[in-house]
Amino acid sequence: MAPPAAQYAHGTLVENPTRWVYTAGVVPFARDGTVPTDLREQADTVWGNIGLILAEAGMTPSDIVSVTTYVVAGQDLDTSLSEVMAARDHALGGHRAASTLIPVAALARPEWKVEIAVVAAR
Repeated sequence: MAPPAAQYAHGTLVENPTRWVYTAGVVPFARDGTVPTDLREQADTVWGNIGLILAEAGMTPSDIVSVTTYVVAGQDLDTSLSEVMAARDHALGGHRAASTLIPVAALARPEWKVEIAVVAAR
């Protein structure tokens, strides 16, 4: 099989997990309720929110086994995807999880450019 196209794993094996976290689609609301306008800032905000969810469960990004990212497909799709993947790679700090990135026409609110759901296991 060819290697992954970016910094992710084709699959992730979880043996004998005792705890799981499944997130809903996490959106780019900052703590103060604002939404950044820049795609990379939105992606970083989402990953920060995911980090808070994991911390509350006693987990870290290294416990993530699967990532599903929805990104609004702009005119420059390659740049959009690379910004979102860079935010993912930074948040995961070298950890590789199974990852799927899906370009979409829109999300539930027009100001949202990215939404991410993860599964974590420990």
